[in-house]
Amino acid sequence: MIIRLYSAGLLFILVAGWELFCRTSGLSALIMPAPTAILETLWEGLTVGYLWPHIWVTTVEIVLGLTLGCGIGFFCGIVLGETDFIRRLLYPYVLASQVVPKLALGPLFVIWFGSGILPTVVITALICFFPLLENTLTGIQHVDPQKRELFRMLGATPLQTLRRLKIASGLPVIMAGVRVAVVLSFVGAVVGEFIGASEGLGALIIGAQGMMDTTLMFAIFVIITVQGMIFYQATLSAERWLLRHHMKGINQ
Repeated sequence: MIIRLYSAGLLFILVAGWELFCRTSGLSALIMPAPTAILETLWEGLTVGYLWPHIWVTTVEIVLGLTLGCGIGFFCGIVLGETDFIRRLLYPYVLASQVVPKLALGPLFVIWFGSGILPTVVITALICFFPLLENTLTGIQHVDPQKRELFRMLGATPLQTLRRLKIASGLPVIMAGVRVAVVLSFVGAVVGEFIGASEGLGALIIGAQGMMDTTLMFAIFVIITVQGMIFYQATLSAERWLLRHHMKGINQ
């Protein structure tokens, strides 16, 4: 509780210092708008309603891309972790695919998938894919050899060993990958909207840049930050619930 108060106090000091600097320095709002001006623009956009459609589009893209990328990454991580031949065969190609900047693929995705949310969802899914694959692969491979031997002696099937031992033991590592993917999903969605989207917070940033509306750009940054914190906290809550449920199952 004390740490949270200190954190809130630090935020207040930083914002107050920012406001004071903008009011006393004579710096143009085009370069650095004051927090009060940003909040005023944000409040106007939310109350009038023109921000909500863009927030909704970006949220849908994040949820779809995150779900798709995490789901495929989790499945591929299990396949590569359980099959040594497939891992040796495919992992170099998976790694090479992650080296290519996703922003460079954006124009190709627009050509392949057309305009709309689909190219952005694909970019977001690709960005979220690798953290889940890597963490799932690591989590199910680093299992206590004694526990693995115990499962073998008890006659557990490979599927039972995977579900009850490997995935269960690797759950903290896997969930850490989910948390990384949640953060990266916002990067994927916003960057994907930069390419050619007509709706979404990323597209709105491009529009504000064209109008030289720096205050609106900062207001959008605030929205993205708040959204990201909400998604991240929700992931932490889900992780705590899963780990608590897992420990309860072990104790029983």
